[in-house]
Amino acid sequence: MVFAARSLALPAPRRRATAVRHLGPNWYAVVMGTAIVATAGAGLPGSAQEAGLRTVCAAVWALSSALLLALLGARALHWTHHRDQAHAHLLDPAMAPFYGCLAMALLAVGGATLVVGRDWIGAGPALAVDTVLFTAGTAVGLVVAVAVPYLMVARHRTEPGQASPVWLLAVVAPMVSAAQGPLLVPHLPAGQPRETLLLACFAMFGLSLLATLALLPAILARLITAGPPPLPQTPTLFLVLGPLGQSATAVAAAANAATGVVPAPYDRGFGVFALLYGVPVLGFALLWLGLSAALVLRARRHGMGFGMTWWAFTFPVGTCVTGAEALARRTGLVALDGLAIGLYLLLVAAWAVTALRTGRGVVSGRLLAAPR
Repeated sequence: MVFAARSLALPAPRRRATAVRHLGPNWYAVVMGTAIVATAGAGLPGSAQEAGLRTVCAAVWALSSALLLALLGARALHWTHHRDQAHAHLLDPAMAPFYGCLAMALLAVGGATLVVGRDWIGAGPALAVDTVLFTAGTAVGLVVAVAVPYLMVARHRTEPGQASPVWLLAVVAPMVSAAQGPLLVPHLPAGQPRETLLLACFAMFGLSLLATLALLPAILARLITAGPPPLPQTPTLFLVLGPLGQSATAVAAAANAATGVVPAPYDRGFGVFALLYGVPVLGFALLWLGLSAALVLRARRHGMGFGMTWWAFTFPVGTCVTGAEALARRTGLVALDGLAIGLYLLLVAAWAVTALRTGRGVVSGRLLAAPR
């Protein structure tokens, strides 16, 4: 409240610039977490859609689009008026990986536009918006996937005990591109353009997967040897679910797009791989979900309060929903439909609580104040 009172005493342009001084790239998680609610809801079984869920999902997509535009403007102000703070974020090993959230926010809104936004703006404009956001998000994601690990090696100085799931944010954006790109494949000219995009998405799947597999042992070793993370950082454990659920979604999307695009028998191989990869990875994701939830409950008992890290409860869980949905469509198993619905209910509950508390924190000025 003190922050808000001081800000109101300033002229409007200066007030806006001051308000965003501590607005880091982690705020794009708000966009990601909102957009995935729309995309995941649109993929649920038909019985859920009959209850009017798709209309609600379209409204959530509109909200995520508005949030993206607002944050892009706010972050532009941040870079214009507080470049010192922006550079400090890049040199901070705890904040730099969040630059991957910009790419994922662009990709998440683009995918939601093509899936549910077309109900409101039409198929043609939705395709155009997704094409622009996919291209921009993929470019940013690839740059971040190289630049942030470079900074971690050349500039940041971290100890083994500081390994964090936040590191995954630097390399997971290409996996989101791998999941979203196959939706655009049918809209390209037949032949090499389609095959090129599909295989490029599969290459980004491999890029992100191998980078994740390189980082996960350090993260798990830190938990086992050093114990639970500090209370405010405990929700970041859910970030591990992101590359797991998104990779299962990506291979299923590639399999759906491969028919008629990749020469036989490789097109059928995509379908086999989607099942043989997706099921065990989703199983590990459920194990990690249980472990993370138990540690979060422990942290709450020890006094963990609300923070922006709570947005880790949204997008990563949403990727597990889309992964379960993709496997359900491929296998026809009712059990997987039930799993997708159960995870979606968890996602919606987490999003509602986190969004409400974020709104309160913005209004009070607490979340925009300088970190203590």
